[in-house]
Amino acid sequence: MRKLIAVSMLALAACASEPATAPSADMAASAEPAAVTWNTLTGEPPIVIAHRGASGLYPEHTMMAYETAIAQGADFIEPDLVMTSDGVLIARHDIYLSETTDIADHPEFADRKTVRETPFGEQEDWWVDDFTYAEIMTLKARQQFEGRPMEYNDTLDIVTFDEVMDLVLGEAAKGNIVGLHVEAKWPGHYTSIGKDLTDPILDAMTAKGLKAAGIPVYIQCFEPQFLASVAAKSDLPLVQNLVGAPYAAIMGLEYKLEDISTTGVGADVSYVMNKDGTPTDFVERAHALGLLVHVYTVRDDRPSPGFADSRAELRALFDAGIDGVWVDFPATAVDVRDSK
Repeated sequence: MRKLIAVSMLALAACASEPATAPSADMAASAEPAAVTWNTLTGEPPIVIAHRGASGLYPEHTMMAYETAIAQGADFIEPDLVMTSDGVLIARHDIYLSETTDIADHPEFADRKTVRETPFGEQEDWWVDDFTYAEIMTLKARQQFEGRPMEYNDTLDIVTFDEVMDLVLGEAAKGNIVGLHVEAKWPGHYTSIGKDLTDPILDAMTAKGLKAAGIPVYIQCFEPQFLASVAAKSDLPLVQNLVGAPYAAIMGLEYKLEDISTTGVGADVSYVMNKDGTPTDFVERAHALGLLVHVYTVRDDRPSPGFADSRAELRALFDAGIDGVWVDFPATAVDVRDSK
């Protein structure tokens, strides 16, 4: 339900009295700006989360993508974290490298391509945890989505988690607080090879002093076991990501909001909006349970079914009461939100 309340003042005109005793005085009331309230869980405006940085404009998880997102007004930037064979956390969406780096052009790594079993079947690729940090640093980033700018391919470095934290700490030192919405990728796999992600992520943030610097942080993941591990060691707000259609059905996943114990959920747009662009009752049910709802992912160049463009999609999501949204083009989301 929309809670948009427009407040205005009517012009007041003083009645004229007898000129000899009380001169007329016209009083024009000054117009006040419209006051906006939000039907988010807290009543605060929804946050804009830069999905892998401004990934619609530059190769994802690069400093250029993150810096652009911050310049465009994103409230949070999102580093997805994976780990090298020697324990360095780097920002990559996947633990395979072929789609977002130039690794296929490195003949020295040709024999490192191997087949692994994934939740979606067998895949042959180069895998992050088969490479050292030094080896990963010889690679360059690439844009993986057709139709997006390609001129920065093979020019931008892979970024470490330390570098991402240094970026937001530098912004904080200038008085600009930008949060981190951190996703742990494939933590179950890392646990299976003796490289649990929980302590490395938490220890890295402690070492950098994010809390003392006032950097807001969410930890998000699709795997409940990892979030439970973080909860046992930290009071950071956690977001349980929910696999969207059609993958949830493929993987046999069914979620019950009543069973989720995290601060919030990271929901695919399909949970919140029907294919005809009308809202479901998902946000209302989640809010009734005290859960924040962050929604993924709105893209200017790929609006969801039922919407003519991303602006219409964002307006509908904001009207539905979401508490945050992952976007590939942060400037659009900031503009739509701030124009409400």
